[in-house]
Amino acid sequence: MMAKIIGKALPNMPWQDKPQGYDKPVWRYDHNPIIPRDLIPTSNSIFNSAVVPFEGKYAGVFRCDNRGLMMDIFAGFSEDGVNWNINHDPIVFEPAPGCDPCVTRKEYRYDPRVCFIEDRYYITWCNGFHGPTIGVGYTYDFKTFYQLENAYLPYNRNGVLFPRKIGENYAMLSRPSDTGHTPFGDIFYSESPDMTFWGKHRYVFGTSKIAGWQAKKVGPGPTPIETDEGWLMIYHGVLNSCNGFVYRFGVALLDIDKPWIVKERGLFYVFGPEEDYELTGDVPNVTFPCATLTDADTGRITIYYGAADTVTGMAFTTVDELLSYMRKYPHPVD
Repeated sequence: MMAKIIGKALPNMPWQDKPQGYDKPVWRYDHNPIIPRDLIPTSNSIFNSAVVPFEGKYAGVFRCDNRGLMMDIFAGFSEDGVNWNINHDPIVFEPAPGCDPCVTRKEYRYDPRVCFIEDRYYITWCNGFHGPTIGVGYTYDFKTFYQLENAYLPYNRNGVLFPRKIGENYAMLSRPSDTGHTPFGDIFYSESPDMTFWGKHRYVFGTSKIAGWQAKKVGPGPTPIETDEGWLMIYHGVLNSCNGFVYRFGVALLDIDKPWIVKERGLFYVFGPEEDYELTGDVPNVTFPCATLTDADTGRITIYYGAADTVTGMAFTTVDELLSYMRKYPHPVD
């Protein structure tokens, strides 16, 4: 029986059927990468970016490192979710009502996620504020942006909101960090009554002692997908090879009411660097998922991912493909 995505239908989202004879659970768009590194005049790279449905079309927030290799996030729009127009200037945040203007201080911004909750689009990103932390902001129209308080003290990376409240609170997954390139990483869960004060921190899961692809660090990827079996979480896992870090992604299923409880987890990765644009770039051997589009009617999932920290790719799967692969190759759950 097919697992069901809880949410809206999105029949016009980008999609390609699984190639005949292909035996892996996630397959690439055949015209990848969809966003080249130099789509805007100043960009050195465009990757690790987030996309959402917006007014019958699509909008997103994109990580564009400029040719000075300064990291910032930019708004963009698309008719079809494939061909993008990205603003040439980065997002300028206004302090949200009641917030001190000091919240908009930045050292850098990168790896955004976008999540629609109730009446607005929330953006989370790795925000440089005396070290990496999780910046939080929102927009109604992707033109005017408001910044809230940073969610955590430094150091943290990869803040990913749930698309609805858990009980009475907003909820977020994150990967606590350090000042450098984080030679560790586990996934934690936190809650907030108001998007300002975050607590009720819970350990979700950490690195694997048996699966090398996720042995160095793990972190949340796109917004968790609500299903009738639990929260489907696509996450990134990292191998520390003799030639540096390798980023792939896998899946886990979290309890619907207590998402820090892991119901199931995959032993094998579902997607990793194989093509030239994933293997070669500013940071080789990286596939890093940041966003999905989902169609509740068909169970289809379109994934946006950064490739080699240089370009943006798109891949496809279904909720059943992911769950069945996870269950065929299960990872022990503590």
